[in-house]
Amino acid sequence: MEILKVCNLTKIYGKGTTKVMALDNVSFSVEKGEFVAIVGASGSGKSTLLHLIGGVDRPTSGKVFIEGQDIYNFDDDKLAIFRRRQIGLIYQFYNLIPILNVVENITLPLALDNRGIDPETLNSLLKTLGLEHRQNHLPNELSGGQQQRTSIGRALITHPALILADEPTGNLDSKASDEIVALLKKSNRDLKQTIIMITHNMEIAKYADRIIKIEDGKIATEESS
Repeated sequence: MEILKVCNLTKIYGKGTTKVMALDNVSFSVEKGEFVAIVGASGSGKSTLLHLIGGVDRPTSGKVFIEGQDIYNFDDDKLAIFRRRQIGLIYQFYNLIPILNVVENITLPLALDNRGIDPETLNSLLKTLGLEHRQNHLPNELSGGQQQRTSIGRALITHPALILADEPTGNLDSKASDEIVALLKKSNRDLKQTIIMITHNMEIAKYADRIIKIEDGKIATEESS
């Protein structure tokens, strides 16, 4: 079942001599439960692509359908609500709220949506993340790996249609990187969570089911890993 469809996506920054074609007519689709890695050099357009899929930015032209809905038909308010409910974002630098503890950071999307917290679901997620003994700690009391696991928990807590991970291991050492990618793979395998991961690390990309390589704003290759 197709969960994401990207159609002729183009993003242009600037005009005239300062014009930059960040994405050039990109099209592909992702099946529900698939784990896709998007790889490419710095400046290739991979992060721009991820931001457009996530509704963080709008394209110059083209469409993105998530579960059959054209997300750019939404106004900014409706898009923000859709993004909060249906898209889990994982960033390289965690983006945790410094004054909130682990549980409060993980459950923030539910609080913003005035949704209740199921204790059983939360406890199971904390155990999966290996954070059951860190749940009352603030971000500055956690290691980098623990902070990234917290951000993964925040992305998973709403059971979104898509998890979008932007260089999720880029700020971690090799041991923590392996743990984070293994956790993403476990979420994909056990929870059937659809994941799209941006990375420049081909060894990490091999955890995915499929690897899409971006060069100069275009899809250069697609292959099963």
